[in-house]
Amino acid sequence: MAKKLFIKTYGCQMNVYDSARMADVLAPLGYAPAADVEGADMVVLNTCHIREKAAEKVFSELGRLNAVKRARAETGGRLTIAVAGCVAQAEGEEIRRRAPYVDIVVGPQAYHRLPELVARATRAAGAVLDTDFPPESKFDHLPAATAASGPSAFLTVQEGCDKFCAFCVVPYTRGAEYSRPVAAVLAEARHLVGAGAREITLLGQNVNAYHGAHGKTEWGLARLIAALAEIDGLARIRYTTSHPVDMDEALIAAHARVPALMPYLHLPVQSGSDAVLRRMNRGYTAADYRRVVERLYAARPDLALSSDFIVGHPGEDAAGFAQTCDLVRDVGYAQAYSFKYSPRPGTPAAAWPDQVDDAAKAERLAILQDLVEDGQRRFNAPFAGRIVPVLFDRVGRRPSQLAGRTPHLQAIHVDLDDDGAAARLFGTIAPVAVTAAHVNSLAGRIAAAGSVTDDVANGIDAAHRAPRAAPEAVLR
Repeated sequence: MAKKLFIKTYGCQMNVYDSARMADVLAPLGYAPAADVEGADMVVLNTCHIREKAAEKVFSELGRLNAVKRARAETGGRLTIAVAGCVAQAEGEEIRRRAPYVDIVVGPQAYHRLPELVARATRAAGAVLDTDFPPESKFDHLPAATAASGPSAFLTVQEGCDKFCAFCVVPYTRGAEYSRPVAAVLAEARHLVGAGAREITLLGQNVNAYHGAHGKTEWGLARLIAALAEIDGLARIRYTTSHPVDMDEALIAAHARVPALMPYLHLPVQSGSDAVLRRMNRGYTAADYRRVVERLYAARPDLALSSDFIVGHPGEDAAGFAQTCDLVRDVGYAQAYSFKYSPRPGTPAAAWPDQVDDAAKAERLAILQDLVEDGQRRFNAPFAGRIVPVLFDRVGRRPSQLAGRTPHLQAIHVDLDDDGAAARLFGTIAPVAVTAAHVNSLAGRIAAAGSVTDDVANGIDAAHRAPRAAPEAVLR
């Protein structure tokens, strides 16, 4: 009988990609997907170390899994527990100490060795630990992807980080920057499209630092995107996450020149204060960031920008926080993610004496999130009454409902006339008349065929090309 595998994924989109590849690695051992923990012979927690108290959440989940493992053993069964990802990399020895019932601890650079680790775990008492940074790339040893990707797929092209921001653990858990060769990326992209993907999101810790080998030359991200756009059947391309320092002119120009490149960009700034940005070791000033934004808007006036913000970073005072709020108002984000600073063990900022107290962090976060919400509302509001192309990539809450994304990455749900329509439209790009615009999503109905121009169907909405009247102006 086939063994069953359940993977619980925490955190970023790269972890979603890694979880799918771990399933591919374990498939030759006879592991097929399980719907839940109770039906699994092996459970993998693919962890993330970015959020607050990430490690403690993992240990809490491990306690629940241990109860399942003990119950399974009482009936003569076995449950293999593995911890993968960034918490495994950062806390490997602590996991072995606090959770000795864990069978495998594997870092994000070593999961291609899972078959070997599973074999060792069946013979060993206690956790098998592999958190080394191997000299070879894991991508050179991964099998071809087998899982169906669906209409929207992730594709990791770059991994690791050389920036060493003061607050971030990524350089320590993911290692140095590495870019996959161009041929490997294109081959995987063609496979994904052949499996039904209409949209591919390119992933990397600093994805716009991509410099993949192509023969004796190197390609940047802009050239890679142009090559991907030539793949028949690939309608949409996105990429995340970007660093402002690596936003070169070729990539900015690609937003104007490549129709398949969607008008949405996640460009984390973290703070609007130059003093805080220096402490963070971000490598740019608020003015530098604004100049990048202006060049992007000049290249693509309908661009939707999102960002990340950390409030209460060590050394941030009220004036510095006010500068962050000014930046949010100036740029006019369509979406943003904001968090209170929380120390990460081993990072420079965690040891600094000028920590901001929790009450101030909470107050600043509430103010910033109100600003962000207002920006999202102003961005979405003008879409009511308009017709937009939507890629339907998810089922809705009801059988006759589908959900998808606009070119600007807005979530939208559509009620259909019958269940058959849902089956016909899933995985397609169709015109949708927006009937309501909310803060975090849109609602709509299917519009008549041909009601979206060819220009819009390619993801470029001509009605949004008018120059911005002011940096915070919403799209008209």
